Amino acid sequence: MTDPLTQDEKDRRAALPEVARRALEEAEARKAEAPDAELPPELGGRKGPEPVRYGDWERKGIAVDF
Repeated sequence: MTDPLTQDEKDRRAALPEVARRALEEAEARKAEAPDAELPPELGGRKGPEPVRYGDWERKGIAVDF
């Protein structure tokens, strides 16, 4: 398996304190272990991507943040 981190990201992580690097590694491990959420189909909902995931709701072509 290849390393998904770019050299730029590796350099940034090397500049972080040890505690921050360890926290990033732990978060990545938890994310790798977590199963993907299987969402049931929404009945009568909006079409397209899940608005909560992208942080914006769109209503009649206008993006609304709340």
